[in-house]
Amino acid sequence: MACTFQDGALFLGTVESNAVEPDVRSISERDLLRWSESLAAIARTGLGFTESLYEQERFEEVLHIAADMRAAADEERANSIRAYDAQASDAKSTGSAAQLPGSSNRAGEMGRAGKADEWVHEWMGQIGKGIAGYVTPKVAVGAAVGNSEGQLLLIKRADSGIWLYPTGWADVGYSAAEVVVKEVREETGIDVEPLRIIAVLDGFRLGFTRIPLYSLVFQCRPLGGSLKPHPLECLDVGWFGESELPSPLAAAERWKDHVFKAIRGEPVEVLYDVVRRPVWKGETGDAGRVGAEPLHSAAPPDRTKEK
Repeated sequence: MACTFQDGALFLGTVESNAVEPDVRSISERDLLRWSESLAAIARTGLGFTESLYEQERFEEVLHIAADMRAAADEERANSIRAYDAQASDAKSTGSAAQLPGSSNRAGEMGRAGKADEWVHEWMGQIGKGIAGYVTPKVAVGAAVGNSEGQLLLIKRADSGIWLYPTGWADVGYSAAEVVVKEVREETGIDVEPLRIIAVLDGFRLGFTRIPLYSLVFQCRPLGGSLKPHPLECLDVGWFGESELPSPLAAAERWKDHVFKAIRGEPVEVLYDVVRRPVWKGETGDAGRVGAEPLHSAAPPDRTKEK
């Protein structure tokens, strides 16, 4: 197995004995992040349930491996940010604009080993016992708010500079629909009424989060209010038609068509991520990637392929 770095990406390839062209594939920062978070969740859950000292040692070893992978993903993220910084500097000198991605909270001066130790320390501090220690994705809610003119309500996130529909964490004591109303009001100044859930999506698959989460997306209609972006969470807010969407727009190719169909009143089912086979070698959300499958709407499963 040959392992090389090229243009900031890790490549693995098997070199045959007759020295033919290696079979090379790229491991993306998103894959490293997904694998790291999954391994860390398994290890933390195991530590929360096991009473065996032997198993505790093994789970802690897995946690360290996951931390090394997460530090590598953070390093790739930091490299991307530095590249965008250089691009922004060049763009400023020529009078054009460049869009910077959100920064990583681990993109500091310390080396990869130090950052890996930080992740181990943070994860170990999150371990509970029994059910409290079972690690699951967080839950967020999103709002696809469409007005009578067929426009979609979007915010420009302060943490990343990326446009997206209003979204936020599910708060304890609120129902999912109540959180939607609260988040849209806080982020945009618009009062809404939730109508129905139109999507249940994995944030990792969509590629707009570095935290494991499931997003429940509600179609909503506006009731009143006036546009007023949250001073801390939003850089801008506005109504946009399907042909005039702002850029960059987070994972638009994955949800845009579905959302605007719902806004136009066309019949739509609940959108959800396809089942990858196998999960760990399936696509992670990159539209157009070789082997990628589109998101599906809820429909009766096709049993013919199982026979």
